Amino acid sequence: MYDNELDGKKEKVIVFAVAVGDSELQDVEASLDEMTELLKTAGAETCGRLIQPREYPDHGLYLGKGKIEELRELICETGATGVCCDDELSPAQLMNLTDALDIKVMDRTMVILDIFAAHAGSYEGKLQVELAQLKFRATRLVGMRSSLSRLGGGIGTRGPGEKKLEIDRRVIRDRISRLKAELREVVSRRDEQRKQRSRSHIPVVSIVGYTNAGKSTLLNYVTGAGVLEEDKLFATLDPTTRNYGLKSGQQILLTDTVGFIRKLPHHLVEAFKSTLEEAKYSDIILHVVDASDENRDKNMETVYDTLRQLKIDEETEKTIITVFNKTDMIENKDELYSIKDLISDRTVYISAKTGWGVEELFDVIEEILRNSKSYIRHTFPYTEAGKLGIIRKYGELITEEYLEDGIFVEAYVPKAILGQLGLD
Repeated sequence: MYDNELDGKKEKVIVFAVAVGDSELQDVEASLDEMTELLKTAGAETCGRLIQPREYPDHGLYLGKGKIEELRELICETGATGVCCDDELSPAQLMNLTDALDIKVMDRTMVILDIFAAHAGSYEGKLQVELAQLKFRATRLVGMRSSLSRLGGGIGTRGPGEKKLEIDRRVIRDRISRLKAELREVVSRRDEQRKQRSRSHIPVVSIVGYTNAGKSTLLNYVTGAGVLEEDKLFATLDPTTRNYGLKSGQQILLTDTVGFIRKLPHHLVEAFKSTLEEAKYSDIILHVVDASDENRDKNMETVYDTLRQLKIDEETEKTIITVFNKTDMIENKDELYSIKDLISDRTVYISAKTGWGVEELFDVIEEILRNSKSYIRHTFPYTEAGKLGIIRKYGELITEEYLEDGIFVEAYVPKAILGQLGLD
């Protein structure tokens, strides 16, 4: 782990936001609650919050001058070491706020990048985070030049993107070019892995969802993958793929992906595109939702918006199963079954923590895969007995009967292997 303490003291941060136009105050409060959780994950504590209703944020200071004074007083009262905006600040806003408050100023993007920098474990993940950090920094050099001296370490100053680089556009541009070249090689290897999976005809099921919805818990429960589980946002970043055998004996690949979040920085979406696109090349998408979260509808909307950014939507005809998780935290089952997702193809209710409903989930997956296969009734001569192994591996063998003239088989098999069975 990493240390977010300044001079031996934990960072104390005030969060603030503008409620734009007709924005529901409840939604802004929920977003600030999430900002508080992000800061907690980054190692800081929130000591106050401030919301200003406005038609639009001030171009120069984000907040109005009266609210700036109120924020300055709140800083003195709470002993805050920094402030954090729930939106992404422009370079001018960052510079002006830092000058006006004479304190460390952060925004949502800086905190998310900081968390990603701390949690990226794989070589690819570290490259992706550094690229996102440098792209973000390159557009904010003006604002950051005057504020870096006030940052004093902690959130927003560490991670692969820092590396003691001189804050200079040319240096950053050169580093970005090198990172892109390295990432292209990694993406090329990932594409080759996908092609190998495709040639193996093993169905791929991708697990997507809002951060902290329980994706890793589900993967661990069914496969024993040993992925880190924490009640924190973005506890895991690197995708994990594991084999899983269905009741019929057919093997599938389960892939966990990085969690989504509201206002996910554009640079991160771009940098993590190859990782997030695991869902694009899967046969089934498991959309895991925290059923106990009051903001689940907004969270589901965020996930679908992100999938659309990745060009994974209704037009791709991807089968989506919405998995309402954490049902053990809802006592009223009538309330539970009233929770719906009108976009997905199927809905299942589970508790990945206790295992309740997980068997039904995989029955649904098996049913969907079966419906996409060809039904065959065929007698194979004994000289072709090896083809039964292909059926068992990639399909669902229902009947296997040994007759005088061969082996009678009744099965569901992927259309792609009919040729290997001599049945196309």
